[in-house]
Amino acid sequence: MDMRNTAAPAWKFSARAQALTGSAIRDIVKKIGRRPEVISFAGGLPSPATFPVDAIRAAFDAVLTREGKVALQYSATDGYPPLRAWIADSLSTRGSRIAPEQVLVTSGSQQGLDLLGKVLVNEGDPVVVETPTYVGALHALGIYAPRFLSVPMDDDGLDPAALPEVMKGRGRAAFLYTIPTFQNPTGRTLSQARRLALVEQAARLQLLIVDDDPYRLLDHSGRTYQTLLSMRPEGVAHLGSFSKILAPGIRLGYIVAPVELARKLEQAKQGADLHTATLTQMVAHEIIKDGFLDAHLVATRKVYAEQCATMLGALAEHFPRAAAWTQPTGGMFVWATLPEGIDAALMLDAALEANVGYVPGAPFFAEAPRANTMRLSFATVTPAKMREGIAQLGKVIAACARR
Repeated sequence: MDMRNTAAPAWKFSARAQALTGSAIRDIVKKIGRRPEVISFAGGLPSPATFPVDAIRAAFDAVLTREGKVALQYSATDGYPPLRAWIADSLSTRGSRIAPEQVLVTSGSQQGLDLLGKVLVNEGDPVVVETPTYVGALHALGIYAPRFLSVPMDDDGLDPAALPEVMKGRGRAAFLYTIPTFQNPTGRTLSQARRLALVEQAARLQLLIVDDDPYRLLDHSGRTYQTLLSMRPEGVAHLGSFSKILAPGIRLGYIVAPVELARKLEQAKQGADLHTATLTQMVAHEIIKDGFLDAHLVATRKVYAEQCATMLGALAEHFPRAAAWTQPTGGMFVWATLPEGIDAALMLDAALEANVGYVPGAPFFAEAPRANTMRLSFATVTPAKMREGIAQLGKVIAACARR
C-alpha cells in the first residue's frame, strides 16, 4: 500500500531550526557559479593560484608514511599538540606570551564563531558588530538569537568612541565582534591608534573582543599589524584560519582565548564533532613547521597586490564619479558605494546579463542596510578579466543611474 502523503511527518523542526535561513551570499555565489561565462567578483574565495599543491601533496605523503596509523585515528578535542604549540608561538610577542593551553583547533574559523555563540550568547543578549560586518558571522551567531548592536566605522575602522553610546541602556554585551585587519567586506584596517583605544574602551566596559583575523598576513607589502590579542590577551578571543594562507579545503582554523573560556569552547566542540580531522592537522603542521609560510606568503601577496591594483585602477577609469570605494592595501576585498537611488540587489540581474557578478552590500548590515553598496573580490580574477569585468559593471551602473 502506498503510504505517501497519508500521514504527518514523524519529526518537527525546533523553533531554532524554523528561524534558520540560508546564506544570501552563498545563494548568489551558487547562482553565478552555474554560469562560467560570468566574470565573478562575488566569492570570498582565495585564488587557486596560491594553493601550495605540491607542498600539500608531499606533506600528506610524509605524514602517512611516517605516522599513518596516528594520523588516521581519533585524537584530542583541543587539537594536535605540535600544531597548537606552533599557533601559540606564532601569536606570542615579547609582552604577551600565548600558551598552547589557550589554543583550540577548529574545523575552520567559522566553527569557532558557532562555538563562541553557543557558549557565550543567550537569546536576546547584545552582540556588538561593525557596520557593515562579515555576513557569515551574522549567520553563525544569528541562530543564538542575539540583539545585534551596530558600531559605526570609517576608513580607519570601527570607532571605539562610539561604543558607550551604542551600548547605553542595552545591558552587558556578550562580546564585540570585529575583523580589524583588511575587513570583510570593506577591506578597511583598524588604525593602531584605534586598536589601542578599542582595547582600553573594552576594558572599561568589561567587553570581550572577538578578533577575527583571517587576512592579517595578506598585507600586499608584507607589513605586519599588532593583534588585539597581544594588546589584551585576558580580554580577547582570537579567531585564526589556514584557509587564506594555505587552502580552504583543509578546513583548519583555531581559537585562542583565556584558558577558562578555551576549556568551555572545547567542551562545546566535543558535542559538535569530537575533534578536527587529525590527518589535516598533522599535514598543516608538516607544511608550516620549518618556515615554509614565509616564502609562500611572499608569492601569495604578490598575486593579490597585482590584482588589487588592477581593480582599483579599473574602478577609477570606469565607475561613475558619484561612486566611491575603499582603497585596501591587503586582504581580498573592495567595498563600493554607488550613487544614491541605486539598489545593488535589484541591479544584479542586469549585471549578470552583462556577464559580471558581485555581492550586493545589504546582507552585510545587522541593522539599517544600505542598498547602494556592493562587495567586490579581486582575489580570483585575472588582471585582464578584471579590467573587462569592471568596465562592464561600470556601464551597468551608469545605465541604472540614468534610469
